[in-house]
Amino acid sequence: MRYTADGPLLVPGPVSVELPDGRVATSDRVVVALCLCKRSRIFPFCDTSHRRKGKSQHAKRAQPGT
Repeated sequence: MRYTADGPLLVPGPVSVELPDGRVATSDRVVVALCLCKRSRIFPFCDTSHRRKGKSQHAKRAQPGT
């Protein structure tokens, strides 16, 4: 497994994830990205939604006077 603070949790696949409501989400990929930010439209799998927030915060810091 590989964890980064600003991204998903990468795990070797295939995986089955049991969701709180009892449903099971499966992926047969070789490496599976699990969403940690809960913004993904395909939760529990990552769709890179975390990147949009990070870029907007970075852009705000880059502007003079903020």
